[in-house]
Amino acid sequence: MIRIENNGRGGDILNRVEKSIEIKAPPKKVWEMLALDRWSEWYSQLSFVDTKDIKFTSEVNTPEDKYRVGASAYPSAHPKEGFEVTESLENEKITYLHGGSPMTYILEPVEDGTKLTYVVDYEMPWGIFGKFIEKTIGKRLGERGIEKTLEQLKSILEK
Repeated sequence: MIRIENNGRGGDILNRVEKSIEIKAPPKKVWEMLALDRWSEWYSQLSFVDTKDIKFTSEVNTPEDKYRVGASAYPSAHPKEGFEVTESLENEKITYLHGGSPMTYILEPVEDGTKLTYVVDYEMPWGIFGKFIEKTIGKRLGERGIEKTLEQLKSILEK
């Protein structure tokens, strides 16, 4: 399911993209792939976020530290494109803040594995011009990128 909402807020356009996929793997296994340093294995389909060679900027002494609120990292090629964990419920939900946009992954156990829902809220700048871009190409590009990314994650986890 992909749902895109569009609400005006000031001069910018607030958009929400939501996509769910069922993966034949337990939530714990899906959760492990949601750590920032694992994204390059499956998240690279979204060309606007380069996730190769993630460097943690917060202290990571244990694997669990990568998921705790306040953990932060950036792709070494783009140090200004940082990510920060703002919400974390082990094997249930994690939210990353990236460029002012929250990106949330919600994991729900289902009979054959996990239902993973991805939600991102973002703003299109430039007022009416941003709205035009979103309606003409932004929406389609976002849908395709998210679909490919989640399908790649599913493919890896179901091997």
